[in-house]
Amino acid sequence: MKQTNIKNLVIGFGKAGKTLAKTLASKGEEVILVEQSKTMYGGTCINVGCIPSKKLLNLSTQGLDFEKAMQAKNDLISKLNTKNYKMIADESKARVVDGTAVFRSNYQVDILDETGTAIEHITAERIFINTGATPVIPNIKGISESKNIITSTEALNLASKPSSITIIGAGYIGLEMATMLNNFGIKINVIDTSTAFLPREDKDIADKILNDMMSVGINICIGCTINEIKDTSTAVELKFTTREGKDLSLQSDKILVCTGRKPNIDSLGIHNTGIAIDSRGAITVDEHLQTKVPNIYALGDVHGGLQFTYTSLDDFRIVLDHLYGTKTKKLSDRTTVPYSVFLTPPLSSVGINETTAKQKNIPYNLFSLECSNIPNAHILGQTKGILKVLTHPETNTILGAVLYSANSFELINTISLAINQGIPYTVLRDAIYTHPTMNESFNDLFKAAVKK
Repeated sequence: MKQTNIKNLVIGFGKAGKTLAKTLASKGEEVILVEQSKTMYGGTCINVGCIPSKKLLNLSTQGLDFEKAMQAKNDLISKLNTKNYKMIADESKARVVDGTAVFRSNYQVDILDETGTAIEHITAERIFINTGATPVIPNIKGISESKNIITSTEALNLASKPSSITIIGAGYIGLEMATMLNNFGIKINVIDTSTAFLPREDKDIADKILNDMMSVGINICIGCTINEIKDTSTAVELKFTTREGKDLSLQSDKILVCTGRKPNIDSLGIHNTGIAIDSRGAITVDEHLQTKVPNIYALGDVHGGLQFTYTSLDDFRIVLDHLYGTKTKKLSDRTTVPYSVFLTPPLSSVGINETTAKQKNIPYNLFSLECSNIPNAHILGQTKGILKVLTHPETNTILGAVLYSANSFELINTISLAINQGIPYTVLRDAIYTHPTMNESFNDLFKAAVKK
């Protein structure tokens, strides 16, 4: 077995890991980047997450045949996967090793091949864990025996179009998948055990989304108890009880499980180290993303919290600052983070919403604008939705926003910037925007507040 001593070992090819590997190599440091699967060069986002799902969503609105859309997506992902490998292995001169990393101590890691045989023993001065997250499979009778259970990974790689899919989970991922698959003409049923639809959102927003999704043929059942999953000769059956106590069953070609994701650390041999794991199965880190073992850092989804590519990139910034900067950038600085859910129209949010403000007795002024009043919404053919922004009654700074509108995933970044920089809403109100755009809606949105 090969024996290697190295300064930097990065485990996982995700956003933070690959960016850190490239940066450290550019400083002339020795770097090894380990990736378990060749299909995951570049990480979850590029291969089985944001990029393929949004590419398919875009193609689904263009009337493209399902199989042709999948091929177009595959071509894009293959290109990006190869580009990411070359970026590290060829351009940065870091060494990419294919295999599964298993800790033997705080400084020693074995790399195993697909048969489980150790092919290299690495002793590293610094180790960075960036292995992402993996889908959570709920404990439902029959789920492990069924051959028709898929996660979002398999759903994004279907070889042929199913006629129907039942989705377990009405969270953000489940609703995004429902939107995209429904656009391709697949019959979609969504089953969720939660008693409320999108409980983190304002009820008026959640109600609008529910009605809009139901209006395009997506059937959503909330507050259900899932009793059993069973394969039949031609389909897969899901038996459940509604919140009204009615026993029902659904038959479909596939059942797509979208019940959350958990840190992907089971195969790492964490028990051989001094790394601590919290009650949710995430690696415990400090403000600078150091684990309980000072030479080991955890970046991205593995340390819990928000599971976004852009927060993983910010993790890279924190670690780089701790290694070579002022050591002042820290995890707790990340107080206001925007997010978007790619529905039709998309839902985007940042800061606090009305529900939170009321629960915490935070005074606010509310500005709102129906999307039907925005000229560009008519041009885009997406007049559904509403813009809601909360501001401070005295300072006029923005407290938070919920944008359920076309291009909200772009608009929310402007709001987020204003919050983080303490810019009053009046600056957005009085700005000059190009026409016709969704940005110019800020001129009308901030004309008059509803006092609260």
